[in-house]
Amino acid sequence: MTGPDPARSREQRKQDTLDRLRQDEDAWVATASADGVPTLVPLSFLWDDDTGTLVMATRRTNPTAVNVTPAGPIRITLGHTRDVVLIEGGARILEGADLPSATRGAFAAKLRWDPRTPVWVFLDITPDSVRAWREVNELADRDLMLAGTWLV
Repeated sequence: MTGPDPARSREQRKQDTLDRLRQDEDAWVATASADGVPTLVPLSFLWDDDTGTLVMATRRTNPTAVNVTPAGPIRITLGHTRDVVLIEGGARILEGADLPSATRGAFAAKLRWDPRTPVWVFLDITPDSVRAWREVNELADRDLMLAGTWLV
């Protein structure tokens, strides 16, 4: 049996995280209702390099949208249990008309899906913290962003 790969530098983890944000299509999204009932769902996403935000779409009546209306905390995970990216931040609801057309077009192009009907709303998510790790040897330096600022 072999041990874990050597720990990546924070710089490499940031680059790997940005690559995942640009290339992955789906993430697990966790929210909670006002009375603490958790919701965990998979949603497709777009990472906007220019704004440093994630954009997701969900039905207006789904618990995820209800939980962050008008704005609220959200937790997003990418990857599997041996290559985790954990993002915590704030989400706000945007109507389709309020999403910049370039962002809407990029969302549709990446995901081959254009939710322009009124039943859909967009989640505009601003990361407050980003952590990334693969194995226990990367836990000590897993914080890549805190208080909305990249540490590397």
